[in-house]
Amino acid sequence: MSRLTSPVVGRMLLGLALAQPFAAVGQSVDLTALTLPQAEELLQTRNRELQAARRAVEAAGAGTLSAGARPNPTLSLGVTAFNPAQGVGPGSLRDKFVDSSVRVDQVIERGDRRELRLANAKSLESASTEDLSEAQRQQRLALRSAYYDLLFAQDKVDIARDTITLFQGSLRAAELRLKAGDSAAADVSRLRVDALRSQNDARAAEADQRRAQLALAYMIGAEGRAIGIRAVDPWPSIYSGRPGGSVDELIEARPDVRAAKSRFEAAQNARELARSLRTRDVSVGVSYDHYPINPSYAMGSGAGNGSSFGAFVSIPLFARYYYEGEIRRAEVDYSSAMEALDKVHAQARTEIARAFSDLQAAAERLQRYDESLLVEAKRAADSAEFAYKNGAIGVMDLLDARRTLRAIQIDAASVRNDHAKALAAWQAGIGRLDGEAN
Repeated sequence: MSRLTSPVVGRMLLGLALAQPFAAVGQSVDLTALTLPQAEELLQTRNRELQAARRAVEAAGAGTLSAGARPNPTLSLGVTAFNPAQGVGPGSLRDKFVDSSVRVDQVIERGDRRELRLANAKSLESASTEDLSEAQRQQRLALRSAYYDLLFAQDKVDIARDTITLFQGSLRAAELRLKAGDSAAADVSRLRVDALRSQNDARAAEADQRRAQLALAYMIGAEGRAIGIRAVDPWPSIYSGRPGGSVDELIEARPDVRAAKSRFEAAQNARELARSLRTRDVSVGVSYDHYPINPSYAMGSGAGNGSSFGAFVSIPLFARYYYEGEIRRAEVDYSSAMEALDKVHAQARTEIARAFSDLQAAAERLQRYDESLLVEAKRAADSAEFAYKNGAIGVMDLLDARRTLRAIQIDAASVRNDHAKALAAWQAGIGRLDGEAN
């Protein structure tokens, strides 16, 4: 009964719970006002990449169960001395004129082979568990990137629609001035052209929003409801912290590094397991032989049935092969695992350094936009609007001011998106997606 409460059974029950159809999960979430925590909750239950990683953990658990099994005994049954001409004779099965044999053999593993095999499987299972954590880290980072892309696309749509509204108002005013003789027809045409161009820009922004919705919907398993998804969380505030803790400690805590360590430990155990093949296993067996005597061949009266017992020991002889290939392959795998661990360390260090550098640059750019560029562009555009309404400037100056403002607004939204992604990459790099980045 204790086996029914093992971790393997727990993983099986988790797999059954996650195997329900995606459409039955998360229907209560309002995707038209989707927050980032809600998106991450859907990611955990409906993301296909995470489902595959969980299946790999379950498979590794099954491998551990297999590795800990001891060899089963072998039962052999046989009959000999069967004469077709004489037949098998009368009587019960025991009295038939055939010799019968029952034999049981058992392999006895030596060289700590089972312990090494089990240790290797447990290390691989641990690596699969860390792979799941790494998949969660990567998918959460990808989810945040997709979420911020949708926020950016929504901002572009809002900017484009505001621009359309502004042009529509200016165009109506210009047409009235044209009728009154206060404006030239060429100026009205220029306004009309830019008004139509703003409508094209709005349509392109809506297409970008649709693509962002589809990308986010795939990650949370909601493709059928993609069109209605709208991100409602605000942009993260400008990062102004400093990296906390030792970089080496941050690297060692990463799941990809822990997975590489577990695989290195597995390679060590596999190497010892390959070397243990040179320690001979022993097979022991016992047999029972029953040989009834055929009266046709009996030398006289009194001939009867006979039985005997036997014991056997089998030892392999390494006459032609000494497991050189298996040992050599295990040595190569050990060296590869060591090199892979070093590579993962280097990649983690580079990723953390690059993420922090990108975050600092994005924070500085965003601060510059928020504190000066957007403010100055808005002030210049408002001044141009006022001057145009009062006849102080021409329509071309007005259009230039509007284009400049719109371009800076879109650039600011793009920088805000870059900053949010850089912050998510930094948090993912140091393993703090659930908390502060500093």
